Amino acid sequence: MSAPRVVIADDQALVRAGFRMILASDGIEVVAEAVNGVEAVQAVRRTRPDVVLMDIRMPEMDGLEATRRILTGDSPEQPRVVILTTFDLDQYVYAALAAGASGFLLKDVTPEQLVASVRLVRAGDALLAPSITRRLVDRFARRDSPAATAHRDLATLTPRELEVLTLIAHGHTNAELAGQLHLSEATVKTHVARILGKLGLRDRVQAVILAYETGIVGPGRTESE
Repeated sequence: MSAPRVVIADDQALVRAGFRMILASDGIEVVAEAVNGVEAVQAVRRTRPDVVLMDIRMPEMDGLEATRRILTGDSPEQPRVVILTTFDLDQYVYAALAAGASGFLLKDVTPEQLVASVRLVRAGDALLAPSITRRLVDRFARRDSPAATAHRDLATLTPRELEVLTLIAHGHTNAELAGQLHLSEATVKTHVARILGKLGLRDRVQAVILAYETGIVGPGRTESE
């Protein structure tokens, strides 16, 4: 697989320069930079990157709206969007994840973590521990949201798939799911892929959010409830 192509959207020149230098040192090309959401959307349309590093608070158009516009539509060539933030419990981060972002990075990320994260999301994985997603959802999820209404009927899932979705929402990795359900990891991956496909979800992050918004799991509830 070739090296990821990246767009960096942040209104701080120092952040952009630092990230560009770190990525370039590992052979990752930064194909464009943007200082606001408008420029970010234009850069993505022009360069078709694999990954977008997106700041939330930017002038003219914020990163949340830019993320929505970038991820609108069903094109298989949509990039993976990673939110840049200074605080991991941010309502805008939650909204961006619900809109389809693949995860978030704190701006004080180490060079090694930045490089690994870009490669991880380019490969199709979500970029954050489910437990952190759950903290965000605990604080910001709304059961009456449009997403919850759209997916409230989960009848398309088999009992096993519903069980897997519940365990995903409780923060279990594929390896942990395999051990708990006495399945191979390959079988677990198949279940996860089917769940995402049936519910029209982009990745595990959105699966966790959906599980909370539809009431499958909730703040303070245990796996047995």
